[in-house]
Amino acid sequence: MTTSSTEQFFKNPVLGHPAGLFVLFFTEMWERFSYYGMRALLVLFLTASLFEEGWAWPREHALSLYGTYTSLVYLTPILGGYIADKIIGYRMAVVLGALLMTLGHASMAVDSHFALYLGLFFLCVGNGFFKPTMTSIISQMYENHEHKKDGAYTIYYMGVNAGAFLGILLCGYLGEQWGWHWGFGLAGIFMFAGMLQFYFAQNIFGEVGKKPVKTDAEQITEDPSIKRNPFLAIDKIFIAVSALIGLVWIINDPMSKIGGADVFNFQVGSLSGSNFMILFALVIFIILLVSRIVRYAPIVRDRMIAVSIFAFFTVFFWAAFEQAGGSMTIFANDYTDRVLEGSAGIIFRISNTLITIIPLGVITWVLYLLFKQTFAKYRLANLILGGSFLIIWALVLTMLYEQYTAESPEVPASWFSVLNSLFIIIFAPLFSKIWESKYNPSVAVKYGVGLILLGIGFGALAYGASDIPQGAKVASVSIIWLILAYFFHTMGELCLSPVGLSYVSKLVPGRMIAMMYGVWYLAIAIGNKLAGSTGGMIDQVTQEYSLSTFFLLFLLIPGGAGILIILLHPLLKKLMHGIH
Repeated sequence: MTTSSTEQFFKNPVLGHPAGLFVLFFTEMWERFSYYGMRALLVLFLTASLFEEGWAWPREHALSLYGTYTSLVYLTPILGGYIADKIIGYRMAVVLGALLMTLGHASMAVDSHFALYLGLFFLCVGNGFFKPTMTSIISQMYENHEHKKDGAYTIYYMGVNAGAFLGILLCGYLGEQWGWHWGFGLAGIFMFAGMLQFYFAQNIFGEVGKKPVKTDAEQITEDPSIKRNPFLAIDKIFIAVSALIGLVWIINDPMSKIGGADVFNFQVGSLSGSNFMILFALVIFIILLVSRIVRYAPIVRDRMIAVSIFAFFTVFFWAAFEQAGGSMTIFANDYTDRVLEGSAGIIFRISNTLITIIPLGVITWVLYLLFKQTFAKYRLANLILGGSFLIIWALVLTMLYEQYTAESPEVPASWFSVLNSLFIIIFAPLFSKIWESKYNPSVAVKYGVGLILLGIGFGALAYGASDIPQGAKVASVSIIWLILAYFFHTMGELCLSPVGLSYVSKLVPGRMIAMMYGVWYLAIAIGNKLAGSTGGMIDQVTQEYSLSTFFLLFLLIPGGAGILIILLHPLLKKLMHGIH
């Protein structure tokens, strides 16, 4: 792409950036609104009693399904990104992905088991097309403007967190106060609005993101000293076998618990069939990874080993962090005193008003700036976007009115998940400044601190739950412990999550980056599935020991992993060969 082809995007900027960036900003905002809004409700709905119009599932079953869903969300982009890159183009992938996710949310608004499973299927497949393509469009828009990319991704990241914030707040409010399927339905409405807004404004991107056209002029621009390492027939067999077993295992877990249909209904020695097959798939994948890495030159080999080590510790982080939508949501719903009286109620009302109105006001101002630049050419897209915001404002004002008129406001259980996005919006600029200063620590230290802070958050929950009797199903713990937990978890996320993919791109040559991104997303997927599996043990551990012991495990394991990776800093520094 030539310089002139990207200069057009900067002729009529919004806040110094192309107007197209803000089309992506709002499209991604609605997608995150729908994802996090639905995620905040899923476990609550499945475990709610029939009297509360839920399905009264055991917690283990609900968290097993939750873990499978969030795991597949990180696996499908590996295939979806390839299809978008090679076949249909990024813009069509965004539209297709958003349409499938709209159908998914619409299905979940129907009260039936088939509709729920169909909805989750559409959400996973749609996410596979949507997730990897948005940032690819930004990357192409900013070719020859590298100096503005950091600012562009910062603005985009704010859209991500704004969507998550509003989705959890409003879908949670509607789901818990009006009815579960109202919350699921709202997520679908705004996903559909995001798709329409993008579709009718897509010409703003010029040629960027269209269906790829193969030309003879395409050349690979990378270090010629890095030898090619084509996939052998045995490599492809190993990939197919490990991927197939892993996928079946992920789906079989909830299927065997909920439906009683176990594909791996056998024993191998003392191991169940399920455990044996996933260990077998893991061994095959490790053999594949090691056999490919050792074929490279020493420096490339060492750097790929470093990426693999970081990916391994990433599993520990997400296995604990994703308790947010599982065991922590259960803790908020069943073990936390959420009815606030007197001064506590007043403080909540004022705080909730400020943290809702101020960010929404800022985003509405950005929307106004976008309108000024694009309304004449993209009238329909802007009207859809503007109409969506009118609905958002109406819902927010209705929610606040009900909270102010209630004698003792009850904090929705889903509300606590809002804190993650809120803390990111507040503290991300501070962490960005630290990473750009002379105090910027090494990646191993960032990882270690991130894991330790995550553990400290669970330590707060363990302490808060220390007075809950063994085997108790309900309690009334102060909300301060959940607030502290989300604070420390978010600080840990800011240390670890943003740097992961960045170091993959720094350490891995372009020719192998697709494979290593796949390994990275696989690590996150494994972490998400483990989050569901370990979270599902909450009743068992609480019954045999205590709820405090359950959370204490998530202090010790991530904390221990954090200390270990800090101790590995000298080795990792050597393996990275000068990459900082």
